[in-house]
Amino acid sequence: VLDEADRMLDMGFLEDITKIIKALPQQRQTLLFSATMPPKIRELASKYLSRPFEISLAVSKPAEGVDQKIYFVYEAQKTPLLRHILSEQSFQSMILFSSSKDKVKQLGKDLRQLNIRVAVIHSDLDQDQRNEVMTDFRARRIQLLIATDILSRGIDIDAIGMVINYDVPHDAEDYVHRVGRTARAESKGMAVTFVTPLDFPRLARIQKLIEREIPVGPVPVELGPTPAPGEATSPPKRKHGQRHGHGRSPKSGAQGRNIPK
Repeated sequence: VLDEADRMLDMGFLEDITKIIKALPQQRQTLLFSATMPPKIRELASKYLSRPFEISLAVSKPAEGVDQKIYFVYEAQKTPLLRHILSEQSFQSMILFSSSKDKVKQLGKDLRQLNIRVAVIHSDLDQDQRNEVMTDFRARRIQLLIATDILSRGIDIDAIGMVINYDVPHDAEDYVHRVGRTARAESKGMAVTFVTPLDFPRLARIQKLIEREIPVGPVPVELGPTPAPGEATSPPKRKHGQRHGHGRSPKSGAQGRNIPK
């Protein structure tokens, strides 16, 4: 039985899987479960499964209780915006998802300077260390848990008030899994996602999957110009006297933009 097959490959277990399968008898039954079916998973299935019977389930949409927002930013604006958002929120339990364990480690160091109880979880931690972190998080001894997608599935923790996608997930279905950590059991929750110009195609796939446009949140003007769909991938040089580009001040009450479908 291969469960969470896509995540196992992302974490580098392909060599281990191959070694185990070679030691198994030719006559066997193999079950493979995967929340997403990217090409490498289909390749794995065709290699190790014999005339498999495939069962596909529709991906559920984020719960109605999730208040979703996206913020258009350049990469260098992510951490300052994150600090701003955390300074305005008072949730007891939050999860922040990032794309790599190195970035998770760095964010852990950066955010410990704030008045927030922070911990990190990633593939470099052994199982005992992960269990300890999760125990502290469930007991509310940790307020903000910073993690890779290793935490986007398979956990059941009530009252997670906010999910922050510091990086847009590569797969649209992973967005649904991440956002699904909050607003469980008909509760309310918030999910914010930082979107850089390189992420625009991924955002389009996410909005197509969930069949809705995600409202755009205002970026503080002091963070400088912000990107808009179709712009270059690097921040423009600020002209003399120019205060901001497409960002909006939270005090102005102006509404943000939506990416067209």
